[in-house]
Amino acid sequence: MMRIVRTTLTIDDDLAALLRAEARASGRTFRDVVNQALRDGLLREGDEGGYVPPTHPLGIRPGVDLTKALQLVGQMEDEEVVRKMETGK
Repeated sequence: MMRIVRTTLTIDDDLAALLRAEARASGRTFRDVVNQALRDGLLREGDEGGYVPPTHPLGIRPGVDLTKALQLVGQMEDEEVVRKMETGK
């Protein structure tokens, strides 16, 4: 049997509102929702299938090596400066 430990938590207002809303929507108690949220958050930490940030295509041309992106940008800026100097802008 799981031992119950009584403690006091200070929860931010926005999180408390979300927890109360979940308790109402699911028909569970506030305590059950808080325990499940803590359990989910703590157990997910070591999970390899965690949050995956969204990715977007950058339109990079094939063959462009981005491992030295700052160097590439610097070269492009240098070329632009030279071009402007040559055209007198």
